[in-house]
Amino acid sequence: MKRVIAPIVLVALLVPIAHAHREAPPPRVQLALLLDTSNSMDGLIGQAKTQLWSIVNEFATARRDGLQPTLEVALFEYGNTGLPGEEGYIRQVVPLTTDLDQISESLFALTTNGGDEYCGQVVQEAVRRLTWSNNRRDFKAIFIAGNEPFTQGPVHYSSAAETANGRGVIVNTIHCGSYEDGVAGRWRDGAKLAGGSYMHIDQNRTMPPIIAPQDERLMRLNVELNNTYVWYGRNAKEAAARQVAQDVNAASAAPQAMSQRIRTKASKLYRQADKDLVDALAEDEEMLSQVKEEELPEAMRTMTEGEQRAYLAGQAARRAELQQQIQALSAERAKHVAKVRADQAEAGESTLGDAINAAIRDQIQAAGFETEAPAE
Repeated sequence: MKRVIAPIVLVALLVPIAHAHREAPPPRVQLALLLDTSNSMDGLIGQAKTQLWSIVNEFATARRDGLQPTLEVALFEYGNTGLPGEEGYIRQVVPLTTDLDQISESLFALTTNGGDEYCGQVVQEAVRRLTWSNNRRDFKAIFIAGNEPFTQGPVHYSSAAETANGRGVIVNTIHCGSYEDGVAGRWRDGAKLAGGSYMHIDQNRTMPPIIAPQDERLMRLNVELNNTYVWYGRNAKEAAARQVAQDVNAASAAPQAMSQRIRTKASKLYRQADKDLVDALAEDEEMLSQVKEEELPEAMRTMTEGEQRAYLAGQAARRAELQQQIQALSAERAKHVAKVRADQAEAGESTLGDAINAAIRDQIQAAGFETEAPAE
């Protein structure tokens, strides 16, 4: 006798499966930047400040199984004698976070001070301290940049590479100096043992500013975009101030840095769900009922929940409209920049952003992500 499953039971069995499919978490990309902050590295830190948003935008078109990854970035400094010697002159500045404004703020706060650069130790510390994903489908990579031999310090780079391999973390090395000196200093060996790329850069090279006809309009749209954020929680004022401060920092670094930052803010890579009600509601439709009244913006406290939802829906719609305009302008700007750079026909060593972006393009594709050529 055949067993017949009632339709209502069949539906009950299928619904959880369909729901699980819809709720599949996005893939994660986790990057740790390990920067040498000894005396000779002012140029390196300057490049990091200027090129952060260009690096972030490498992931703007990345997809895995049709899903855009969540980007988490961490920051370490090493080789600075202002840091405790018993800890290897190493400091975890920011743990893995989706808060890109925090990364930018911390980069602009870095200072240099000559010391001993223990590459093996800082790599090992980054692997051990950070909360790396256990999912093999996620992309996990370290980028370490510096100029002293990779062999310095109490932890040998081969031991650090073994630790990284055990967590599935790629280690890319960026020597600030000539290719040959980096090879002699074992930077290439350090990358090879941890499945990464060896690169070399001129940390003191500065790229000429490129002012595009789209920049002024992008700046105006960015001001309007900031006005769509509805900050909440105990740190609402600080979050709003940080967003504006990092706009100022990017604009002061270079015109292209600000344009790249604005492009990031028009993408899903820029997430503020723990501080902004528009992003928070997009991630969890029920979260509004869980927010305490005193954590809401003052203007929303006298609204009914229906009025609050209508207000936030309006802010979300305006943000989406502005982001669409920014993306279109960013694409136009990229074409202009490409033409200017072609006319300049500049030659010279790579910079930090060039090196990291080139490695990312190859490695995330090898890891199973699909990508498109990013806008400049």
